[in-house]
Amino acid sequence: MTRRFVDLSIFLENDVASDPPGLEPKITYFTHEHTYEQIAPFFPGLQREDLPDGEGWAVELVQLSTHNGTHLDAPWHFHSTMDASLGEKRKAIAIHEVPLDWCFQPGVKLDFRDRPDGHVVGADEVEAELQRIGHTLKPLEIVVVNTRAGSRYGERDYVSAGAGMGHDATMYLLERGVRLTGTDAWSWDAPFVHTAKKYGQTHDASLIWEGHKAGREIGYCHLEKLHNLESLPPDGFFISCFPHKVRGASAGWTRAVAIFDEALMATVT
Repeated sequence: MTRRFVDLSIFLENDVASDPPGLEPKITYFTHEHTYEQIAPFFPGLQREDLPDGEGWAVELVQLSTHNGTHLDAPWHFHSTMDASLGEKRKAIAIHEVPLDWCFQPGVKLDFRDRPDGHVVGADEVEAELQRIGHTLKPLEIVVVNTRAGSRYGERDYVSAGAGMGHDATMYLLERGVRLTGTDAWSWDAPFVHTAKKYGQTHDASLIWEGHKAGREIGYCHLEKLHNLESLPPDGFFISCFPHKVRGASAGWTRAVAIFDEALMATVT
């Protein structure tokens, strides 16, 4: 059996432009030579020199948002309700309620790297890209979007780079049974700096977070801050992206991975 894995996740790390200023993760590292004081209270009388090589353990203290790093957004992040267009408007599910079968499915990649920063992808562009790669969507497939932002990760312009998915583009996917999507950009929607300019000209609030807000009509999840999407083919792989169970939360961190497995693919072809 041939199996290959491609890591689609970014690091959680300090001092990298992964989020807007003030929202970055903060990690404090305690190394072996600095943790005797943490261990000693558990063992009265213990001296530093009693430990092998005088070393304690390594441990980290992490201050995070649930939206730091590669993460999976739950419908609760987008709005308080979901599924209005399905005739059963209900409370949006939080990350611990996301069905696990949404998180391990065949993957499809749409390539929008040639779209300018701030471009809002429409349903017609999604349809054209699917025709270009010769793929017909199936329910529960995971659709990921490769944008220019993937090449800008860690650079100062990362948060403002890449195209975003509009309301109609998102609904095109959801109406065909897709329930989990993803992007290598900071947001599934176009970067805020570009949307803000359009809003300033039109004062049309429907432009704000329009892709996310599609979840009001059909509940779905999406991955943000993916990595290495340019290394994927249009299809022929699975994606695994099970989120951390943060009770009642709007998102959870995930180690998203693409899996190329001949045996797995044989079960769905």
